Amino acid sequence: MPRLQRVFATDAAHVQWTLAAFFLGFALGQAFYGPIADRYGRKPSLYVGLVLYIGASIGCALAPDIGTLAGLRFLEAIGACAGAVVARAVVSDLFVGQEAARIFTALMVVMGLAPILAPLIGGYLLLWFDWPVIFWVLAAFGLACLVAVWLRLPETHRPESVRSLALGSVAARYLRLLLDRRYLGYALSGAASMAGMFAYIAGSPFVFITLHHLAPQAYAWLFGANAFGIALASRLNHRLLRHRSADVLLVAANLVQVAAGVLLLAAAATGWAGPAGLAAALFLYVACVGVVTPNSVALAMAPHRLTAGVASALLGVLQFALAAAAAALVGALQSASALPMAAIILGFGLLGLALRTLLVGRAPASG
Repeated sequence: MPRLQRVFATDAAHVQWTLAAFFLGFALGQAFYGPIADRYGRKPSLYVGLVLYIGASIGCALAPDIGTLAGLRFLEAIGACAGAVVARAVVSDLFVGQEAARIFTALMVVMGLAPILAPLIGGYLLLWFDWPVIFWVLAAFGLACLVAVWLRLPETHRPESVRSLALGSVAARYLRLLLDRRYLGYALSGAASMAGMFAYIAGSPFVFITLHHLAPQAYAWLFGANAFGIALASRLNHRLLRHRSADVLLVAANLVQVAAGVLLLAAAATGWAGPAGLAAALFLYVACVGVVTPNSVALAMAPHRLTAGVASALLGVLQFALAAAAAALVGALQSASALPMAAIILGFGLLGLALRTLLVGRAPASG
């Protein structure tokens, strides 16, 4: 972002629009792909999204001004979000129950690590090349995904599951989901957990690099450690699902995230253990995303296999809407301490647990 500010001779607020545009596009776009995937199938939806993503990424690399770049980032996100919607729908097409939760756990290793690892890769590309190279790399990656979908991904949408694209029918499907307490409880629990992670992504560079003078290279290792934590927790979740229900594991991970949020707020308020104390509490919270997300997604989508595209789309909209809100809150409340970031992370941890409990009810005592 500082590089773009210099290149386009603009201010930080205008550069921030490029990120806000991507968040907005990613949140809104998912609502459109769900009905399309339920009508025309999973692969055609991916083809449309990936072609749009590749074209918009090339446009970003060639953008002449910051306004054009922001608009193209919005289109890029509209294309990118097809992957998230269809991936969840494909799993729901093929698997049920505990097996679905295990497959979503494997999917989480990719979808959860992406927002952690992507800034690291982009940072190293900026060390070696100019900023447009990032978008050329994204376009090349999109092309590789397009070829992989064409050659390797079977169509999993069954003819008997085809649904109408009529506006009234689509609206009715979304309304049924919004009135389903269990769906909303699981979906919002996962979304709140993810929002806490995005609050960490948005706030931690300021906290560790600016406030605690951590070298950028050391911060990169800290970022990578949290990515490893997600992968480790996802692997543990995969094993535990053989002995415990997804609901029990979800509630347990929600509770651990609340505890981690309390520790983080205490460390931020008292300075206890310095940056190491903050890092330890953050590691605990972020790692639990690898348990909360796959289990909440599996539980939310389980009763909605015939409309998996719409159910997946609404999940994504809720996740990214809360994630964008979390990032915006961190930016708006940023001060000369880690307290705003810590309070927001704890708040979303509590929100996830509360929504799961209020809308779904008590978890069973055992698996």
